[in-house]
Amino acid sequence: MSKIKKAYIAGGCFWGMEDLFRVRPGVTDTEVIYIGGINDNPTYRNHPGHAEGIEITYNTEVTSFKKILDFFFRIHNPTTVDRQGNDIGSSYRSAIFIQDEEEKKVAEEVIDIVNKSGRWGEMVATTLEPFSTPWAAEESHQDYLVKNPNGYTCHHERFGSFL
Repeated sequence: MSKIKKAYIAGGCFWGMEDLFRVRPGVTDTEVIYIGGINDNPTYRNHPGHAEGIEITYNTEVTSFKKILDFFFRIHNPTTVDRQGNDIGSSYRSAIFIQDEEEKKVAEEVIDIVNKSGRWGEMVATTLEPFSTPWAAEESHQDYLVKNPNGYTCHHERFGSFL
């Protein structure tokens, strides 16, 4: 069994999410993607239904899907529908793209923990969506905040661990 896995999440603009996840223990790679929409080969100007997401490659000997989701719920507001900060629309929805029943179980468990914590003041609106083809975003969006350190982001760690 491979110790390298991938997770697919969306929580607003992909730049900030990627920048924070890239340095997490156990994360070996990140890529900003379009996922969950209706067209093949989406672009920034044409991605109907797609969320701005990230593909996280991680080593299961160092981290877990549960720990990734814990951090995910700490760096974006999961209680808003189709919105993060100044970004509005379904592209900016909070979503977890589920690859199998185990991921679904873990996602439901973490959402329950986050809701019961009351830290966000409202219930989680994050959707659990079936995994679909992830399409790499344009090169100009990859590692955007590394290339543009003063670029826009609404993501930051707001709480300590929920776990």
